[in-house]
Amino acid sequence: MTSALVVGGGPNGLAAAALLARAGLRVTLLEAADELGGGTRSYEAILPGLLHDHCSAIHPMAVTSPALRTLDLERHGLRWRLPDIDCVHPLDDGSAGVLLRSVEETARMLGADGRRYRALVEPSARHWDALAHDVMGPLLRIPDHPLLLARFGLPTTLPATVLARLFTTPRARALWAGVAAHAFRPLDRPLTSAIGLGILTAGHATGWAVAEGGSQSIARSMENVLRKHGGTIETGVRVSDHRQLPPADVTLLDLDPGQVAAIYGDRLPHRVRSAYRRYRRGPGAFKIDLAVEGGIPWTNEHARRTGTVHLGGPLAEVVRAERDVAAGRMPERPFVLVGQQYLADPARSVGTVHPVWAYAQVPHGYDQDATPAILRQLERFAPGVRERIVGQNVTRPADFAAANPNFAGGDILTGAETVPRLLLGARPALDPYSTGLPGVFLCSAATPPGPGAHGMCGAGAAAAALRHLGIRAD
Repeated sequence: MTSALVVGGGPNGLAAAALLARAGLRVTLLEAADELGGGTRSYEAILPGLLHDHCSAIHPMAVTSPALRTLDLERHGLRWRLPDIDCVHPLDDGSAGVLLRSVEETARMLGADGRRYRALVEPSARHWDALAHDVMGPLLRIPDHPLLLARFGLPTTLPATVLARLFTTPRARALWAGVAAHAFRPLDRPLTSAIGLGILTAGHATGWAVAEGGSQSIARSMENVLRKHGGTIETGVRVSDHRQLPPADVTLLDLDPGQVAAIYGDRLPHRVRSAYRRYRRGPGAFKIDLAVEGGIPWTNEHARRTGTVHLGGPLAEVVRAERDVAAGRMPERPFVLVGQQYLADPARSVGTVHPVWAYAQVPHGYDQDATPAILRQLERFAPGVRERIVGQNVTRPADFAAANPNFAGGDILTGAETVPRLLLGARPALDPYSTGLPGVFLCSAATPPGPGAHGMCGAGAAAAALRHLGIRAD
């Protein structure tokens, strides 16, 4: 029986392992931590029963992921839950940019900019089911729907600051800036519109969902699929040298390129090893989990009903914060993402105490305390919130790295979202999953389509492995 070894049990390693097992391979998955999931873990960080997500929390791309749909995770325990409002970006005057699942309703909320917003996202959102596989796969290939992909892709090549000129109102510009800032890059760089348009379009197709029972449910459902098809899982196995690995017909690595270079060393072709060692890391994340009595008292009423709040003020302030972080400076007013997952999944709360997930984008390896800056941003848009906080837990960049080596320096995207990485992955190659070693493939978020709980990096690597074996996937 053909065998496969998967190293790393994050969402991509799990997706790769489950898909290979489903194709009839004998699969063994090795995970360094004591628990599977990588960025899709959840925990009771402050109070018993109060559930927080470790890293990945809101999943517009995962709901529409062709890989997760192929695995039919809803049959294996996964339930998606949606808040009333997907995302809100408040401004200092009490107004806000409001993102709803309906393109029409979002356009109406944006007033004078509604027509332009509808023209930008509605055609791609309407055809997202057809587009998803093209958008969430390697770009250097023949697309299934070239005209649809071209219609979606042309605006993504622009810097986010250029695309922002499409809008005239502060609300629309701020909403766009906050969504584009998910790229963790200065917003005046090419292709910084790509991630923003991707999550906007996918969100309009299915919503900015959370996983019932925490993001850990995504990992558990994939684990269930893997075990159903005979896969074996070993946790607490840290791999530092390729000689530790048992023999297998194919090996897939849910690791960042630096780890792969360290594990395989001179066995890798020189150009591959050099590229992996030079692989650029991105900014870090500094996260606070909060226990908040009665929830956050946002000034803007829409923010009280949304799963995601972007705290960054107007467009110019978000642009400045992203530029500072990329230059290694901690912004006075950092861009902060706030998750209120309990609004869609109330079982995460304990009585009237609710879990709130918030992280600031900070310089890579930032070793100072960003807590005061995050709390100031919260207080700015929700006066009185400090008095409601009954507990908190801090995750610094070094803590992210300790829990998951793929997140070196707190870089939860597993690499800087540069133009080469967006187009090519970890190195220039026709097959972005190939390591240059026959039968050995990279399947982490360093490969297309990049970070998220969608599992598509693992699916791409699994497809490459099956082609190498001459096995036709279903």
